[in-house]
Amino acid sequence: MIDRQKLETLLSRRFPGATRDQIAAAANAIMGMEDEWEEVSSDIWALAREAEAGTEFRLLRRRST
Repeated sequence: MIDRQKLETLLSRRFPGATRDQIAAAANAIMGMEDEWEEVSSDIWALAREAEAGTEFRLLRRRST
């Protein structure tokens, strides 16, 4: 579970011009994502089989700065 206070601190540092309402709305959205996401296996072949069976995956990668 994500610590909401830490999340709000992180968001306020990342977006210093944001209002408290904007930070709260962003934190609400992020906190709500937990129900929608799950960790998947690191076994690439198992993931490939699931994809072939019709499971949808979305892979995200942080951009290098």
